[in-house]
Amino acid sequence: MESLYIVSFFLNTKIGFFLATRQIKKASFWTTGLIVFVMVLTFLNLVVVSGILVGLIEGSIAAWHNQYTSDIMISNLDTKDYIENSPSIISTLKALPEVQYISARYAKGGTIEANYKTKKETDKPNTASAQIIGINPMAEDQITGLASHVAEGEYLTPTDYDKVLIGQFLLAQYLPVESPGFTTLKNVGVGTKIRMKVNGITREVVVKGILKSKVDNVSMGLYVVDSQVRELIGRQDNNVSQIAVKLKNGADVASVKNQLLLRGIDKQAKVQTYIDAQPKFLKDIIATFAILGNALSSIGLVVASITIFIVIFINALTRRKFIGILKGIGINGKAIEMSYIFQSIFYALLGSGIGLLVVYFALVPLFAAYPIDFPFSDGILVAPLVETLIRVGLLVFATLIAGYIPARMIVRKNTLDSILGRN
Repeated sequence: MESLYIVSFFLNTKIGFFLATRQIKKASFWTTGLIVFVMVLTFLNLVVVSGILVGLIEGSIAAWHNQYTSDIMISNLDTKDYIENSPSIISTLKALPEVQYISARYAKGGTIEANYKTKKETDKPNTASAQIIGINPMAEDQITGLASHVAEGEYLTPTDYDKVLIGQFLLAQYLPVESPGFTTLKNVGVGTKIRMKVNGITREVVVKGILKSKVDNVSMGLYVVDSQVRELIGRQDNNVSQIAVKLKNGADVASVKNQLLLRGIDKQAKVQTYIDAQPKFLKDIIATFAILGNALSSIGLVVASITIFIVIFINALTRRKFIGILKGIGINGKAIEMSYIFQSIFYALLGSGIGLLVVYFALVPLFAAYPIDFPFSDGILVAPLVETLIRVGLLVFATLIAGYIPARMIVRKNTLDSILGRN
């Protein structure tokens, strides 16, 4: 009995495939084209909408990685103002074959003030809080490409004493927003003299360049040559606040981190990969946008299913007489149902195939070359192959169900009624 059922199933499948092939060949080119076009748009909706939402945050993560933390970030413990035994740690890093570049930074909170020479006693001080960051200009540029983010003016050189790079978010012309807890400097540009106060010491410096980056830590920092910051904060032991480490291509970030942990560096500093060092709000936004993308994609999937249902139903309804004749000459109803299932699968696979070509050979390279300029990131299109193929599977499955139900409804009608066109 079971073998008979299997034989019947394969026979119905073979006949159904034959009927589906004939119907697709005889179908109107425009009808087929329209259905496939709908499937392509549905596939793009499934992949691109969520891909852009996630890519928006991935752009922020990439910028955070490339412009600030690099591959590994070593920073001071929460209970310390600096990394103890920094020179020893730097020597250890240089000895690792996976390490390509190192940038040691001094970081200290301070205040900056502008227009102090023309300010009247009754005027509100033109001040702002800033993170004073001491760097070796050449080493920092090797790690983060900081020089490429100088929007106005020039980059620092190792001999630039009393000259600074100022982040755009510290200037009112770039961020015209003020609140009691956050202020920006007004009327400051390249060549302007400002006062920098750190560790109780005030120093007059000249703005040499303005940094423009979508990483807040860069755009809200004041960059100074490290020797000057070391002098201001009285740090003659060469103990720094941060060490950014760039690894050679192909190096395993997690493996290098483990090597540092085995050497006990975590007892003197926080050792984080660029993923560990990501701000929590970025991780939360990624999860939120992924949910939003999936929700929007699900709506598109439902719309596609309804569209296929309507198309197949109308197709089967208009061919009801033909279906009745097929049943009358002995074609099993299961075979007829299979033919519509095969048609649905054909539309879904063809639409998905075209969609895959559009995504991976057009949209992904296009977004990589010309990212969307969002205020806080350069948005790209994220389309992992495994997740995309899962979406293809979902689309095919939904289309299969949407094609089977109307075919089943028509085939179940009385054969004679179908032939005579009676309801």
